Amino acid sequence: MRPVKIVLVDDQSDFRAGLSAALSVEPALRVVGEASDGAEALRVVRSCDPDVVLMDLRMPVLDGVQATERLSREAPRVRVVALTTFDDDALLFAALRAGACGYLLKDVSTTTLVETVCGVARGDGGLAPAVTGRVLSEFRRLSAMAPPSVALAHPLSAREVEVTRMLAEGATNKDIARALSVAEGTVKNHVTRVLEKLGVEDRTQAALRARALGLVL
Repeated sequence: MRPVKIVLVDDQSDFRAGLSAALSVEPALRVVGEASDGAEALRVVRSCDPDVVLMDLRMPVLDGVQATERLSREAPRVRVVALTTFDDDALLFAALRAGACGYLLKDVSTTTLVETVCGVARGDGGLAPAVTGRVLSEFRRLSAMAPPSVALAHPLSAREVEVTRMLAEGATNKDIARALSVAEGTVKNHVTRVLEKLGVEDRTQAALRARALGLVL
């Protein structure tokens, strides 16, 4: 399996250098580009075609939220993980609305960062434990305000609802396969159909949309 290609975006050159050094020793990852602001990030992504962008949020010229929104339109295959020092609800939800697939704080361990990057590249979500509870609380609040049920153009099957509930709890394909006693390939097919029916691109967005629609508690 080829390494996950990463672009690092941060206006602090020392932080980028340290992060690049830490990630470059990981055989599953390959740093292919760096940028010091959001505008430069757009140019680097176009030239490097990465799988994942680790995106700082507070930067000059074009901030990380704006850059993430641009990338979600211009390069939807590329997954963005916000990597920031700010444990701030406004930034958190702005980044997720812009299309970020994950949100990590800069004090995250290298092991967790590597696992998150690899998971996001596979289509998983990646939220820091410190913010997961707040995300779920916000979407429970939105669910309570929404109609009790919202019809989808293509309703989820009973098994797909079961898979969606486990996605919302943060379960991986392996976790779901073990819980349902099926092959991981079968789970991957279910997840693909769930994403299509919910009209989203990744597992994090699927969990959030399912909660907003009242499909899961």
